[in-house]
Amino acid sequence: MTDLPDQAPSRHGRPFSGADWALLTAVALMWGTSFLFIEIALETVSPTVVAWARVLFGAIALGCVRAARQPVTRADWPMIGVLGLVWLGVPFVLFPLAQQSIDSSLAGMINGATPLFTVLIAVAWTRRLPATYQRVGLLVGFAGVVAVNWPAVQGADATTVGVVLAVLAAVFYGVAFNIAPPLQARNGTLPVIWRAQLVALVALSGPAAVDWSGWGWSWSAWSALVALGVLSTGVAFAAFVTLISTVGATRGSVAVYFIPIVAIVVGVVFAGEKVAVVSLVGTGLVLVGAWLTSRRET
Repeated sequence: MTDLPDQAPSRHGRPFSGADWALLTAVALMWGTSFLFIEIALETVSPTVVAWARVLFGAIALGCVRAARQPVTRADWPMIGVLGLVWLGVPFVLFPLAQQSIDSSLAGMINGATPLFTVLIAVAWTRRLPATYQRVGLLVGFAGVVAVNWPAVQGADATTVGVVLAVLAAVFYGVAFNIAPPLQARNGTLPVIWRAQLVALVALSGPAAVDWSGWGWSWSAWSALVALGVLSTGVAFAAFVTLISTVGATRGSVAVYFIPIVAIVVGVVFAGEKVAVVSLVGTGLVLVGAWLTSRRET
């Protein structure tokens, strides 16, 4: 879900081991199922409570990892605060809001466009045009985003609003992934993520506390919230860092491309969702575009 610096370069050229594939699969499953967990939780609690509980359980889980508790540079705290809002605080509210009117599978497909927004925002900030294959990737990916959302845009207004909210969440992820790499390079990945989670937790505590009507109880909802926090927001990050430390960030980032696929499969199998053929084609275009835009310049 982020651009991380390569580590242990001498080991990156070897083929994936069984353990590497297991880690990659686990990361893709934990991130890809997050949209289904959100959908289950929304049956009982509000989007604000979903976001707050997700960050709470994620921070608890990641805080149990010793590496996450390593100190960070004091001068980086302001930007870590910004990162906590644009990476976690805002998108974690936007996706549940979106999923009040769109299926979890569609939310996952839209999330697959995050690498495209990451490159677009990087171009806007640096005013430096990407390489030719990256420009092609942006065009292919944009066509994919349009195809993914076409059935929803043709539908009810509420569905259209949900699509817009999900796209906006992906845009915030794109902003975050341009902010995060320098902070991670100076302080380590897990310490930055954990502090960002704590910032988001503080920011969301007030809105969640006053959202009295948004609180409810059911075993299914709170089990989904625990899984969403502990697995998708805590363990997944630790597993991803372990993966890229052995295979490198470039090859490890392939896990991101499986997120929409997992979201579609679990949405159809476990929630009985219907996915339009044009959306499936669009997802393929998004994945191809994301792969092209995320390639390193040569």
